[in-house]
Amino acid sequence: MLALLLLAPSIPELLTGSTPITTLFFDPLAFAISFLGIVGLYGTGALLIREFTVYFHKGWATILLLGAAYGIAEEGLAVHTFFEPAGRAPVDALGWYGHAFGVNWLWALGLSAFHAVYSIALPILLVQLWFPAVKAVRWLDRGAVALVATIYVAVVALFALVVGYGPSPALLALFLALIAALIALAILVPADLLRVRPGPSRIGSWGLALDGALFFLGWTSVLILSSSGDRVPAVVAGVVVAGVSLGAILVIVRRVGTTDLDRSKFYFASGMLGVLFAWDVIVEFTVPGILLVSALFVYLLYRLHRTIEARAPVRVPIGAAGGGTS
Repeated sequence: MLALLLLAPSIPELLTGSTPITTLFFDPLAFAISFLGIVGLYGTGALLIREFTVYFHKGWATILLLGAAYGIAEEGLAVHTFFEPAGRAPVDALGWYGHAFGVNWLWALGLSAFHAVYSIALPILLVQLWFPAVKAVRWLDRGAVALVATIYVAVVALFALVVGYGPSPALLALFLALIAALIALAILVPADLLRVRPGPSRIGSWGLALDGALFFLGWTSVLILSSSGDRVPAVVAGVVVAGVSLGAILVIVRRVGTTDLDRSKFYFASGMLGVLFAWDVIVEFTVPGILLVSALFVYLLYRLHRTIEARAPVRVPIGAAGGGTS
């Protein structure tokens, strides 16, 4: 549980430089307060989604749908970047490229998908790989779930109070309705919707790593398009994000097999993180401490790889391929 609480904020915040790790050394109190805040947001959100999935015996489709709902709650209801004016970080050009009716729609699409993938699904996947014995075990009883949910709602409300550029009542109702619809779909969607095919995989480790990198590469192309004027309509950029994301999922469903599934998951996760490492080195290298965080994650991946290699290869029974979050 602690691993998930720490990983969920660390990947989207520390590894992207949104929360510089060097603050820990120069102003430990400020870093502690900031990190507790993002643990209260990311960590509790990921924990609630993980518990929801285990309780209802659901799979990765449910995790991704709830992750998208989480993304809307964070960026739309808590920190209000969906409504951030153009030219202000972190939205920048996406405050006008894909902006309509007071909403940064392209940013909203990309960030909802980003949180579903990097803030929720990836931390859950990594924790599953580290601790496979408790993958299907509930960590919280009803009282603990209520407490964690209360903390999460309180943190969202606190962020909403201190951040400007909030939604109008009509937009607030719209995004609350979208969150409710995603939660309903997460309940209704079959557990085996994104099950992998039985037998050995038909894609190698490098192919899996490239597939894991596809979403972020697609989002990078959108950032490039947003800085090139209106030569490419924003709706086309939105189709790129959606198409690349769905294509990556389709590769997993069609090419990955149940044989030695943990290794396949590891290489896919390595691609997801590896493209962030490259981004840090090429683009974000001036952010204080970003390369230190990347090096730490590289070491964690190395240790995880050693752990998985030490396990005997496991064939998942065909009937269990889509159950739970396998």
